[in-house]
This record gives sequence, structure tokens and C-alpha cells, in this order.
Amino acid sequence: MSLALAMLALLPGCGALAPRPTSIDQRLATLPQEGLGLAGPVTIRWNEHLVPWIEAGSDTDLAYALGLVHGHLRGGQIALLRMVARGRLSEMAGPLARDYDHALRILDFAHAAPEIERRWPPETRAFMTAFLAGLNRVTLDGPRPPEFGLLGLRPEPFTTTDLLAIGRLAGTDVNWLSYFSLLAERGKPGFAAAWRRTLEAGANLTPPAPREANLPGLLAGLSRAGSNAVAVAPTHSASGAAMLASDPHLGLSLPNLWLLVGMRSPSFHAVGMMVPGLPIIGLGRNPDVAWGGTNLRAASSDLFDVSRLPPGAFTESEATIRQRFWFPTTRRVRMTPQGPVLTDASVVPGRPGEALALRWAGQEPADEITSLLRAARARSGAEFRASFGSFAVSPQNFLYADRAGTIGRLTAAILPSRTGFPAEGPVLDATNPAATAPWARLLHAGDLPALENPPDGVLASANENPDLWARQPPPVGYFFSDGDRVARLRALLLARPKLTPEDLAMLQRDTLAPKAAVLAKGLLAHLDALPGGPPEPALLAALRGWDGDYAADSRAALVFELILARLLPTLLPEGRSGRGPETGWNFITTFLLRDLDALPEARRTELLRRALTEAAPLAGRYRNWGDVHRLRAAHWLVNLPVLGRAFVLGDMPVGGSRETPMKTGHGLVGGPHEVSFGSMARYVSDLGDPDSNWFTLFGGQDGWLGSAAFADQIPLWREGRSIRLPLRPTTVAAEFPRVTVLRP
Repeated sequence: MSLALAMLALLPGCGALAPRPTSIDQRLATLPQEGLGLAGPVTIRWNEHLVPWIEAGSDTDLAYALGLVHGHLRGGQIALLRMVARGRLSEMAGPLARDYDHALRILDFAHAAPEIERRWPPETRAFMTAFLAGLNRVTLDGPRPPEFGLLGLRPEPFTTTDLLAIGRLAGTDVNWLSYFSLLAERGKPGFAAAWRRTLEAGANLTPPAPREANLPGLLAGLSRAGSNAVAVAPTHSASGAAMLASDPHLGLSLPNLWLLVGMRSPSFHAVGMMVPGLPIIGLGRNPDVAWGGTNLRAASSDLFDVSRLPPGAFTESEATIRQRFWFPTTRRVRMTPQGPVLTDASVVPGRPGEALALRWAGQEPADEITSLLRAARARSGAEFRASFGSFAVSPQNFLYADRAGTIGRLTAAILPSRTGFPAEGPVLDATNPAATAPWARLLHAGDLPALENPPDGVLASANENPDLWARQPPPVGYFFSDGDRVARLRALLLARPKLTPEDLAMLQRDTLAPKAAVLAKGLLAHLDALPGGPPEPALLAALRGWDGDYAADSRAALVFELILARLLPTLLPEGRSGRGPETGWNFITTFLLRDLDALPEARRTELLRRALTEAAPLAGRYRNWGDVHRLRAAHWLVNLPVLGRAFVLGDMPVGGSRETPMKTGHGLVGGPHEVSFGSMARYVSDLGDPDSNWFTLFGGQDGWLGSAAFADQIPLWREGRSIRLPLRPTTVAAEFPRVTVLRP
């Protein structure tokens, strides 16, 4: 009987399982257009990809229309983000999610929301209020997203606190993935040596897979973990004007985590990418300034052992978790001066009896909304830089270019004023004043590294350690991307005396990893030195002379990765057998050849022969890298048990790898695998022409299942084509022919 009732409850989800094909005109017809909370009419022009260009007579009417558009195109996605940010997954998934919800309630992404809202300047308050009103109008009166029936959701008005919590969720510290995987290793044999290797490599082990029952698995696809960004000075540009390009690297599920929009009102005139549910442009362009960025990967949080704090240092509350198909339950939430006690949640690893708290800049009343609203109105690089004094999370490298020809880079973050990082592990002692003191004085953007108008006329950022470009920066973090990607970007930028937007678009699709060629050459040297020569000489022929290009049709990339997958697990340092191989690119580039050199000759010979012999049959099954390296197009509901397969649109061969400019992340390769993280949006702008702004999403604009604009940009993404988002009104009118008029 209970199973029958559960199946009956899922019947409304049939609309999601078998969505009805919906044209762009049909989608536009369901947008509320009359009796809206506007002071005057607002015109929205739409192109063939359902990208809106909004023209409003006031800033608040623009904000209202933006909220309406966000809710109409991405209402289901925004609702899901709220459920994650507020720790309400059990209301959709039942008791299976309650431990996740407990951890999310402890993190409390809305912790600073009341104080943030209290400090808002009047213009931010008015803009957010209007945006929220537009979002709620379509949420309550518009069509219900198909996913709602399947997930048991009902239309529910959003609050300002909900939106701020979504913003903090989008700003999670990427170091958490490393911290939590390291927590499980503390106290085990070999941890001290593993921690030293981690610090030397500048990266942790590959985080747990998203489907594993732990907090990092849940957050892995939501944080702003990667990205590339480049800026080009006029002296290096074919147009004689500065240029900028940026391509975020995030989860590749659909709908995309960005939304394309154009807008104009008395204070705003811009095009760019917005996070669904937030009224700010993360990457974009106005007539005078273009901007993009990458995750700084700064350590904006610290873990503290609070086990020895006196009882009076703890405050305790109770969280009620509602569960679908079951009764509500309650969980304990404790707070300390060093943040919430994370280890009270079972999905956070820790030692028995130990209490670990998280101190995070996202718990501070910083104001990313105001920072990015001001940045969108900036009229020069100097104004853009000045916008970020209260920007906290996630820490970003922002690159910018202005119409006067200035290019620059700033560090937007709020960080504790550390003098260094602990050498023994990631957990600090909350009873040690020296450990807690850095949080008494916080560093802001003006205290952190910045660079403007470099002599060579180019800037590139790819999540690298700031030590590569900044002079004597304060300690920023532990774990950064390998310098391979940023070196490749700079080499491509400097290879041509005059660059065009087409050159920058090609750079975003580059699949070469220079250090892969170095590693392959080193492996070949070891293999060629084997007594009697290497086994499988025909297999190794593909690697000879390989330049490190992970093109989809590359045979060498396939052979290299198959050999790595057989070799790396055998190179674990002594005492590390329970931890798994070090598969991050930083570990591979730092230690692979060194670890081989350190082995006794007989052991090295044995491991190399075995790896090659085991890789050969696998290599015989596949022709090239694209045969095994697959990009899956799927709605995020693909993660549902049993039903998930209904939400796969298809999969395709793709190039790239862990640290190629066109990033397509993966672990060890034993055959076909899915890329779940990497290059998922692209943007290029030339300041010499207000209309030269080009964007592409992996997926589409519309989050509505069955919509003609749900995945229509995937062919563009694969073929290197883009959508123009112009700024000139005449061009907008010509290229955005469908017109919707919103009326009070």
C-alpha cells in the first residue's frame, strides 16, 4: 500500500518525464504581461534563442522585469537552489536527504542575511525589492515548472533571505572539498607525509564523487570552482581597443548555471551572464567596461577544533526538518565564536568526540549584490575597481578592460589577515589566540593583489597561485590550479602581434596541456630504458612526439591516460594504501616522474611493464580520446534513482582534459566516462565596438523541459559559434525581433 501511495504521489511528475515540445512563441505566450507591479511599460525584445533584451524607463522597473524573466525562464532551477541553500532537500527526497539537510542547516547560508539587508544602500534595497516582486509574480501566477510535480514542490513566494542564501550558496569556498576529504585522513598512518605532499603540490586529492553520501559530494557541482579569463591591451588588439574574454568552468548539467540577458534603464546599459535568482551580472559588458573572472581559490574559511572550549562558548538551537513521505524530525545546531559546529552532522567526517567548527567569510555581512550592481554601472576601470570593497565570496580574480584602453586585474575577497598556514594539517586550535587572531582583522579588496596595464599587454587568469603574478601577496590559500593552463593561455595570447575576437574564441576551445607532453616524454624515457626495451612498442608509437593536445581525435591522449590510470595507483607512498591514488593534475605534474625516479630499479621496471601490459588491451578497444571522453547533455534530474535516465538528452565525444584551456574534468581513465565539470559558458568582447559581445552556454536559455530553447545552444558550443548581444539600440531591434510589452 505504501509503495502504491508513493507511486500515486509521483503521477504529477509525468509532465517532467515526458515533456511536451514547446516553441519559443508558446513559451512567451505564458509570460505574465498585464497588471504588473510596474510604474510604466517595459519592452522586452527576444532573439531566436530566447535571450531577452529589456528596456525600462526606471531602474526599479528594470529590476521587476528581470525578476519576471528569471522566474519565467529558470523558475524550477531557482526553486531547487533555494531548497539546497535553506537545507530543505528532504521535502523533495524524503528521509534519504535529512543528513544533508542537517549539514546545510548548520552551514546556514542565510546567517548574515538580516545584517546584509539592514546595511543595504537605498538603491540596492529598491532594486532587490523590485526584483523579488517580479520573481514572485511569475512564481505564483505563472505556469508551474514540470519538475514541481515530480519533486513534490508547490509554488511558494521567495524572500530576500532566500535570494541572499542562494548567493552565499553560489559563493561556497572551493577549499571545503579539500578540507572534508582531508578530515577523514587525520590520525591515520601516513597523514603527515600526505599533508606535506598536498602542500607541495598545491592541491588536494580529487574530491569525492557527487553521488557519495557526504557534504563535499553535494556541493561539488555548485561552487565556482574554475574558469579562464584574459584581457588584451589596445597595443595587442587588431581593433586598436582593449578586449576581454572569460569562460567559467562549472557543472555541466542542464539548465546552465548562467542566464544571458541584455538591459537598459536610466542607470544600467549592459549585457552579460547572470546567476538565476540574483539580479547581478557576473560576467559582461557595458558601453565603457567589460569584465570577467576566475575563482581565486583563496581559503576564505578555517576549520577550528572547538572541543576544548568551555560550555558557555556554545549556543544551541533545534532545526525542524520536514520530510516527504515521512514525519518531521529535529536536529541539533550549535554555534561557537569560531562558527557553526560542522561535525554535528553525520555527513561531515571527524574523529569520535571531536567538535570542529567552520569560520567562513560568507558568515560576514559583506555585500556582493551592491558590489556587482555598482560594477555594472562603472564607466572606467578605476570605478570598476572601487566597486568591490564589500565583496566577500566566493573570492574572485576579476579582470577588466575599459574603453580608454586600460586592462587590469583585482582580487575581490574578504580574507583573514593570516601570516601563513599550518604545516601539520587543516584544523586549528580554537583555544590558541594566535590561531583565532587573523579573523579579528579582515582583509578586503584594497588590501589584496592587483595589477594594471602590464608591459606585455596581456593578462590571463586560470585559478593559479597569485605568487605567479603578484609581488609579495599576503597568504591567500593552499590549493590552486597547476600553472599549466595559465601558461598556455599566455603563450596563445603572445603568439600573435594583433589579436581579434575570433582569436580569443579559439583560445577558449584550446585542448593542449603542455605539461602532458613533458610527462609523456619522461615516461617514454623510462620505458625505453627498460631491459630488453618496452613491451607494446606499437602502442607507444602514438606517444612519440605528442605535444600534449587532448583533441577528441587524439590517439596519443587516449594511450597516455590509460597508462597513467594503470601506473598511478601503484605509486602510492608507503603507508598511504587506504587513501587512494593522487589523481589531481598538480599531484601528477609534481610527483609522477619524481616518484618513479625514487623507486628501486627492479620495482620501477615491474610497475612500468605491468602498467603498459594492462593498458594495451584497453587501448585496443578504442580509437581515440573522444571514444572514451564523453560529454553528457542531461537535466539535473538525471541524478534521480531509476527515473534519472529519462533526463539524458545524449552524449558526445569531446576534447580537453583536467587543465586544458577548454577544461573537461575527469579522473583516472579505464574506459568511457562522463565529463561532469568544465567549460560550460563562453564570453568575448571587443571594446572597439559596442555590438562586439559574443556569448554561448552549454545548454540553452530556457530551463523549461521540452522548450525549443532548452538545449539549442549545444550545437553552437560544439562548433565554436556564439550569440551576439549588442548594445546599440538599432542592432538590438534588428537581431531581437520578438517583442513583449509588460504593462502596469
